[in-house]
This record gives sequence, structure tokens and C-alpha cells, in this order.
Amino acid sequence: MTPAHTSGTAEERTGPFAHLTRDFTASIVVFLVAMPLCMGIAIASGVPPERGLVTGIIGGIVVGLLAGSPLQVSGPAAGLAVIVFEFVREHGIEALGPVLLLAGVLQLVAGWLKMGGLFRAISPAVVHGMLAGIGALIVIGQFHILFDKKPMSSGLQNMAAMPERVLGLNFADVAATELALGLGVLTIVVMLGWEKLRPKSLSLVPGALLGVLAATAVAWSMGLGVARIEVPASLAAAFALPTSSAWLAPLANPALLVAAVAIAFIASAETLLSAAAVDRMHDGVRTNYNKELRAQGIGNFLCGAFGALPMTGVIVRSSANVQAGARTRLSAVLHGVWILGFVALLPWLLREVPMAALGGVLVVTGWRLVSLKHVQHLFKAHGPLPAVIWTVTFVLVVTTDLLTGVLVGLALSLVEVLPHIRDIRLKVHEHEDNGAYRVELAGAATFLGLTRLNAVLENQPADRSVHLDLDRVKAMDHTTAETLTEWINRRRHIGHNDRITGPADVLRPLPVAS
Repeated sequence: MTPAHTSGTAEERTGPFAHLTRDFTASIVVFLVAMPLCMGIAIASGVPPERGLVTGIIGGIVVGLLAGSPLQVSGPAAGLAVIVFEFVREHGIEALGPVLLLAGVLQLVAGWLKMGGLFRAISPAVVHGMLAGIGALIVIGQFHILFDKKPMSSGLQNMAAMPERVLGLNFADVAATELALGLGVLTIVVMLGWEKLRPKSLSLVPGALLGVLAATAVAWSMGLGVARIEVPASLAAAFALPTSSAWLAPLANPALLVAAVAIAFIASAETLLSAAAVDRMHDGVRTNYNKELRAQGIGNFLCGAFGALPMTGVIVRSSANVQAGARTRLSAVLHGVWILGFVALLPWLLREVPMAALGGVLVVTGWRLVSLKHVQHLFKAHGPLPAVIWTVTFVLVVTTDLLTGVLVGLALSLVEVLPHIRDIRLKVHEHEDNGAYRVELAGAATFLGLTRLNAVLENQPADRSVHLDLDRVKAMDHTTAETLTEWINRRRHIGHNDRITGPADVLRPLPVAS
């Protein structure tokens, strides 16, 4: 992906409307990408589609105004669909709002306590294994939506029921099941075909939108009797406030309290990792991670107040925003305005969309989360242990539950640290030496010292080269190595030829000359 070059001072120098034309056009692109995903993720989460749209509206207008990452776009995320689905099945949809209220408060407090850097120290093997497991669960669950059926209560049950769905097809007597599958397959084919064959001049037109439009047009023109999405008659009905007694429900139920902590943790980690990825796509204003965490907390609090889905910063919409030429936060805000206007003025159009079409969108979305490139990279660059952590996290997320997979993955990541426990304290010194900036590390460079290291690295001058001295580093885990790799590559992209020195085994996974 080619980074978009933006000015780091344009927003502060000339105000939020300095790039109105670029931000306006980018907002339209993000809106077209977000609409089918907001509804599809809601359905994958086991809730009505309008709740996903409400989250998109809040994520665009409110979080867009407050965000610490100006070009990141927030909304409902596939990464939380599985945990929300299981929660709603066990506790009911009415319990989701109070849990999100508490999750939002936890994020807000974490931002005030400046804990944003802690989430960035989570092992990439755990994060990517978690996302791959979520992707697999989405594919397995949405497979049943393609047949106009409801997903089962667990990933293993969904997998066990898949052969029955296929063997139950009867194309000699075409009914709703076969018609729905045809519409879902049409959506997938149009999505993938467009991305392969689209002309360069139309590269920003999202394949998901075209796939849903194609399936909707066929279903409407032929009057097919398949399940369609249900949308409330009025916009006000989509914003459902919880009862006064429900606001304190999580405090009296340990299961709800655990769910709130889990949602806050996963949403924060996914948001800040997405923000870091967005920073690599452009040369403009860097993310203020604590401010972003506070904005997400306010957003999730409002999502809880209005009975919507939880939100995160979303890489799919954010990358579309950057590639469409957005320069300021105005683009994210406007995309929320467009969702609000569409839901308010054109609800009848949404009611024509087949459920199977959204299932097709989510099958493709989930499949892309199951990226084997991450585990292959971890194995080649850092050896077998990070690949094992990825694999264990992935398998446990699919076969047990998301929280178990993440906790076991985090526990396994400690194994990488144990051999270096005597040198576990990482010392970071920065100073200016004869006009040159120097950052010197000593000890074991592990995720336990990454918060301090990130703060120092991001404080280095953008207009001068830096000497990163790793000569006294005894060992480096894969989390720190990945962080340094991103920092080095970002600095090189803006033209710096920083000097990196250290032992051969420490430098091996880093993008430096041997």
C-alpha cells in the first residue's frame, strides 16, 4: 500500500476546512465502504442491523471530532463480532448497553491514566492470532447466513453443521435456501471480481457496495422470497436508551463485569494497533494514543447509552480514508453524517437488502482476517516461538472462546522473556552528542519495557537523523523487534538514514544492513 503524503502542519495552520474538497470526496468513499460493513457486522454479532449503523454514526461524528488519530475511522468492528454474539446469546441484547457503558468508562479512565502505550506492547503474535481466529469464526458463522439460516452458538457447532447445509441443497426444487445461497455467492463473486478487474480510475469504488447492490437488484427485480434485513420505521427507534435500573447491572453481576473488561481490552488493543497502521500510511499528524483511547471511551459509552454495538478504530475504513486522499478529521466526521442522513431519509432502501448479501460481505471480510502471512513472517523473522503463540491463540479462539485464547497467548508470550529475567530491566538513554541524536538501549529489550521505549522513539526529531545504539542489548523479543522495524521503516520513508548498531543476533530481525 502506497502511503499518502500529507502535511504534518496543515490542519493546525489553516483549520479543519483547509482541505474541504479532498475530505469531502474521501468521506463519500468511506461512507460507501462503511454502510454494508456496519449492517453486516451487526448481523454477525446477533443484533439488528440498525445498531451497527448507530455505532457508525457515533464513531464518525463524535469520535471523529475527538480522536487522537485524525485519519482513523471508527465504527463497529469484525474483531468484536464474535464476543458480542456469544454475550447476546447468553445474557440477552438488553444487557449489552450497560456493559458498553462500563467498557467506555474503563477506556476513558485508561486514557486519563495514560495507558495507551501499554496496549501497544501486546505481542503481535497474540493480536494477529486473535484476529485470525475471529476471522475464521466469522466465516464459519456467516456460512449459515448464506443459506438463510441462523448461526449456531459456537464455532465447533457451526463447523459440524456445515456439511448438512451443503447436502441439504436441492437445485431441482429451488426454494428460499437455494435462492439465498445464489445471492450470497453473487455478492462474493462481484466483490472479488471487481477488485481483480476494476479500472484504475474507479479504484476507490468499494467492491462490497457493488456486491450488495447487485444482489439487492436481483432480489428486488425478480421478487425473490428470501430473508431481508429489518430496519425500524423511524430513526428514533434505532436509538434505544436502557432503563434506569439497567445502568448499574454490570456491577451486580460478575459475568457482565468480566465481559465489560474483555470488550474494553480488545477494543482498545485493536484501535491502537489500527492507529499505528494508519500512521504508517501517511506522513501527517501522528497519533496521540491516550487521546484516542479517551475518544473511544466516550464513543463506547454513548454506544452503550443508545443500545448500539461496541466500536473500535477500523483499519478497513481507515485505509480507505487515507487512500481516498483525506487530510483532516473532517472526512471521518462527514462519513458519520452521511450514514445518519441515509438511515433517516432512505430506510425503505435498506429493507430491500437480502441477508445473504451481507453474509457474503462478511465471509470475504472474515477470510481476509485469516492471514497466514503474519504467522509466516513471525516464523521467518523471529523463529518458532512467536509462530507457536500465534497458532495456540488462533486454535483456542476458534475452539473455546476469545478471552481464553487471548489470555493463554499472553501467558505464552512471557516464555520469550523468562531466559532473560536477570537483565529484564531495559535502560533507555537519549542524548545529543556533537549535534547528533543518540538513543542507547541496555539490557533485555522486551515488551515489558516497550512503553518507555515507544515514548522515547516518538520523541526523536523529525528533521534530523538518529543513532540507535543497541550494542548493550542482551536480547530482543519479537514484540520489540516488530516495533523497532516499524519505527525504522517510517523514518526511512520520510528520508532519514538513521544509524543502527548492535550485535548481529539482535540486528538480524531488523531492516538494517548486515
